[in-house]
Amino acid sequence: MKISDIGEKYVMHTYNRFPLTLVRGEGMYVYDEDGKEYLDFVSGIAVNSLGHNHKRLTAAISEQASRLIHISNLYYSEPQCTLAQKLVENGSLDKVFFCNSGAESVEAALKLARKYGSRTGRQEIITMVHSFHGRTFGAVTATGQNHYHEGFGDMLPHIKYAEFNNIDSVKAVVNENTVAILMEPVQGEGGIIPAKKEFLQQVRALCDEKDILLMFDEVQCGVGRLGTLFAYQHYGVVPDVVSMAKGIAGGIPCGVMMAKKEVAESFAPGDHASTFGGNPLATAAGNVVVDELLGGVLDNVREQGAYLEKCLDELLKKYDFIKERRGIGLMQGIELDRPVADYVAKAIENGLLLVNAGKNVIRFVPSLIVEKKHIDKAMEILDKIMEY
Repeated sequence: MKISDIGEKYVMHTYNRFPLTLVRGEGMYVYDEDGKEYLDFVSGIAVNSLGHNHKRLTAAISEQASRLIHISNLYYSEPQCTLAQKLVENGSLDKVFFCNSGAESVEAALKLARKYGSRTGRQEIITMVHSFHGRTFGAVTATGQNHYHEGFGDMLPHIKYAEFNNIDSVKAVVNENTVAILMEPVQGEGGIIPAKKEFLQQVRALCDEKDILLMFDEVQCGVGRLGTLFAYQHYGVVPDVVSMAKGIAGGIPCGVMMAKKEVAESFAPGDHASTFGGNPLATAAGNVVVDELLGGVLDNVREQGAYLEKCLDELLKKYDFIKERRGIGLMQGIELDRPVADYVAKAIENGLLLVNAGKNVIRFVPSLIVEKKHIDKAMEILDKIMEY
């Protein structure tokens, strides 16, 4: 029986999977069970920040696994404390909470906001239309797309939605019960939509005026993807709380929620926890990722991101049915005037892994080690399938 047949029989159907079983990877490429090579511009949906089989990353994982995989957060571990130190010293926030995923990091932020607001009796949180924050109940309630809510009954109370990049819309839903505003600096699943710098500055000023927490969901757009370690550094607007995951450990499950000291102090022991969060294996991987980003990979993101933009803009000029290119760094998307599912499938047939962001947007989130030759090859395949 083929692996895909086993999966269809025994794995719960929560994904519409492509008929593809991948068995190994090397750098920017992955290989299926028949040995066919694919250029990977999905990178696990912005997860494999250092590509596949990165020598330093795999060595650190192997070494840590041979020493200590898990101990519980009842004790300290060197990899966790060191990673927390690097994240704090290379950013503008003061304290770190470790968990296992993006949704968990958002849940931690939502709980922290509620706890922060408990001193004044405030509990309402504003998020953005077209946002995506995860699949758990709190995170999916915060997600401003109705189709993610369908079939699950009532969502959690005290979450309102405002229009992204529209400060008047945000001001219209702020009231005396508002404790936090949560948004993605670049909306991912909503169609690769960057925030306008002026909008973030205006929301920051509003939050300062009314003692409201500004919380950024950088799960997809953070960890170097915009060319800075944190997405907020690209904009020069510092939030009070930030959630990250995906690329932070290069493929090992790891989530991070960071906060300013005065906000983080709202949590006391027992208020929140994560059994596996920040275990030695995950944080050993995270240390390598951060070291590599700061050691030159961020420079590569800025260089290759600009080149990818240029190439996509050329496609935009060539094909009338491409409406727009959007994105920053190595988080890019092209919007078509039609559904993109067939184009993604054709790309896979031609050896290029792509993923959509909504029905009409093709997303490009390659590993941060991507080179010009990889972008050229991807554009060659994309140009070919566009002509079908």
